[in-house]
Amino acid sequence: MEWLYLLGLSIGIAGLGLIDWRYKLAVFSSERRRSLATVAIVVGLFIVWDALGIFLGIFFHGESPYGLPFRLAPEFPIEELFFLTLLCYNALIVYLFASRPKKKVSKS
Repeated sequence: MEWLYLLGLSIGIAGLGLIDWRYKLAVFSSERRRSLATVAIVVGLFIVWDALGIFLGIFFHGESPYGLPFRLAPEFPIEELFFLTLLCYNALIVYLFASRPKKKVSKS
């Protein structure tokens, strides 16, 4: 049961990867390096945000039967990296999909 949350996050990231592959939006487009850098930078900013929240006593990690017992730092579970990656990758894909030029539909 400990791996269920991490498994769910991994399945979500894989699903986003399939959408990305199908529509060639981010990582599977010609802008691969830019997309990976964007996700990495924003995940880094969220890690700083989380660290600040933990330091100020705002964020804490509660016990759950679905999470791993390992922490990268006090109150910072491993799954948080996967969650932040899922969040940022999702936002990037939605943004890129919404900003694609619309195809004209001709009426026959």
